[in-house]
Amino acid sequence: MIKYYVIKFKGTVMKASYKKLWKLLIDRDMKKKDLRDAAQLSPSSMAKLAKNENVSMNVLVRVCTALNVDISDIMEMLPEENTNSEPDIK
Repeated sequence: MIKYYVIKFKGTVMKASYKKLWKLLIDRDMKKKDLRDAAQLSPSSMAKLAKNENVSMNVLVRVCTALNVDISDIMEMLPEENTNSEPDIK
């Protein structure tokens, strides 16, 4: 199951998804290690991306620069599906 970093603002719950990043790497025949080396990312930043957790804007900019893409090409904010329980907000 994929976990998402959840953001709640004014009653709207959104989650960050990096699926676009992983699809882009597949399209470019790149491995996660290739991205980590190209963007000079720490193993912990890569782990956070893999778990759809919060990463700094600096990390996102380095990924975009290394891949020569816009931020919308590597991530998106998705509305959280309605559930009966409160989402885990980190």
